[in-house]
Amino acid sequence: MKRHSLFFRLLPALLLASLTACKPQSAPPPGGMAGMPPPEVEVITATPRSVPFTVDAPGRLQAVRTAIVAARVEGILERRTYVEGSEVKAGALLFRIDARTLAANLASARANLARAQAQALIANQNQERMQSLAGSKAISKQELDQAVAAKAQADADVMAVKAAVLRSEIDLAYANVTAPISGRIGRALVSEGALVGKGEATPLANIEQYDPIWVNFSQSSAEFLALRQGHAGKAPLKLVLENGREYPHAGRLLFNDLAVDPATGTVGLRGEFPNPGRLLLPGQFVTVRLPVAAVDNAIVVPQRAVQVSPQGQTVLLVGGDGKVAAQPVKTAGLSGNDWIISEGLKGGEKVIVNGVQKARPGMAVKAVAAK
Repeated sequence: MKRHSLFFRLLPALLLASLTACKPQSAPPPGGMAGMPPPEVEVITATPRSVPFTVDAPGRLQAVRTAIVAARVEGILERRTYVEGSEVKAGALLFRIDARTLAANLASARANLARAQAQALIANQNQERMQSLAGSKAISKQELDQAVAAKAQADADVMAVKAAVLRSEIDLAYANVTAPISGRIGRALVSEGALVGKGEATPLANIEQYDPIWVNFSQSSAEFLALRQGHAGKAPLKLVLENGREYPHAGRLLFNDLAVDPATGTVGLRGEFPNPGRLLLPGQFVTVRLPVAAVDNAIVVPQRAVQVSPQGQTVLLVGGDGKVAAQPVKTAGLSGNDWIISEGLKGGEKVIVNGVQKARPGMAVKAVAAK
């Protein structure tokens, strides 16, 4: 009886569980995978316009002026008066050399000058005396000639000693080593206490002037001819740095010192760029973006918008229905950082430039204008 009573007590719970299991399941809530909003992509509207056709060429930066600061007199280097890596002005004091020996040499030269001038004075008085005696026939012609020659020799000795004094003054001035040009000075090549200038000039430091700065590069003779004939050389040059960023200041093309290399058929060119922040350094490798010609009614898109595959080049478009479509295109070169589209786009299309990795042909997306 107890078993039958327990069975009747559990019977309602068993019937409820059975009904629940047989109830059909409802559809997934709209917040699941099927209900997610379409991905957002950034687009630009393809618009024909006039753009420059550019060519990128590797180049290397060079300082406009370079000077080697050297010790031109012998002595012990006493001190360095500049901060390494700083900007210096032409004529600024950079090093001091022990000048005591040079000052003694100057004092000795001045003493020799005084002695030579005294001897020249005696010779002059002797010449005048001989000339007066020669008028009265008291001396011979030979004695007069000897007095005139002694006076000339004394005058020559004075001139020679004056030159020695001037040289000693110059040497003493060289004890203060100054900057020959304005620019940025590097590290000191000699430390204090070293003997410099013994037998030859001793390099002490280097100064480079690189505001503005030059960039040397080369172009094929055909591209150079197109550059000259198309007058695109008047357009500003651009620089692309090693990190891929474009230098903010535009430069100009210099046509001096041009030559065609018969071995490579290239023309050596030089550009000049302002460098107020000293961001560009001599010896640095850069990419020169050179305007070769102007292209009218051209459609350009960023390089990241063009996908390359074995089948060719394509861009992704957003149609009027909000769905993605792949469009084959052909490019005709670069205009700065953008591809020039020669075939595939007519204008007015919405080209995906950001979010390409999230878009697939046929899927719906939310298109927003690219910043």
